[in-house]
Amino acid sequence: MDKLKVLDSTLVSNYIKGDEKCFEILIARHKQRIYNFIFSKVLNRDVAEDVFQDTFIKVINNLKRGKYNEEGKFLPWVMRIAHNLVIDYFRKNNRMPKFKNTDEFDIFSVLGDGELNAEKQLIKEQILSDVRRLVDDLPEDQKEVLVMRMYKDMSFKEISESTNVSINTALGRMRYALINMRKLIDKYNIILVN
Repeated sequence: MDKLKVLDSTLVSNYIKGDEKCFEILIARHKQRIYNFIFSKVLNRDVAEDVFQDTFIKVINNLKRGKYNEEGKFLPWVMRIAHNLVIDYFRKNNRMPKFKNTDEFDIFSVLGDGELNAEKQLIKEQILSDVRRLVDDLPEDQKEVLVMRMYKDMSFKEISESTNVSINTALGRMRYALINMRKLIDKYNIILVN
C-alpha cells in the first residue's frame, strides 16, 4: 500500500477494522501540523506534548467507540479535539488567578491579569479562523458582496455600483451568503459563540 496516496478516510476505516499500522500512518502524516497548532497556543513544549498525547488518546477512544463520522475529514476532526483539549488546559491552569499572598491584596490587580484572557483570546482566534473558512467557502459573487458589506462597510448602493448589479441583486447575494454560511456552520458543526 502506497502510504502517500491512501486517503485518511481509508486509513481510519482500516484502523477501525483492526489494522493498527493505518493509525501509525495517520499519526505520521499529521503529527507535525497538530503538534505545531497545540504548541502555538500553549507555548510550552512539555504542555504541548501532554496535550498532543491526550489528543491521540481521545482520538483512539472515539474511533474504537464508533464516534467518528466525519467522512474524509480526519484532520479537522483531530484539530477540533486538540483545540478543545487546549481550552481545557487553559480552564484548569489559568482561570484561577495567581497573586501574592499579602495583607494588601487588591482584587483589581487580578482582574487586570492578561493571563486570565488567554482562553478568551484562543476562542476568539478560533472563531475568526472559522468565519474566514466559511467566507472562503462561499460562491465568489456572494463572497464579494459579503466582504464589501461586512469588512469594507460599504452600503448596498455602493456595492451595486462597484459590482455593476442592481441593489436588489446585491441584497439577494448578501442574503444567500448568510443562508449558505448558516448551512456551512451546521455542516462543519462550528460554534461561533465567545
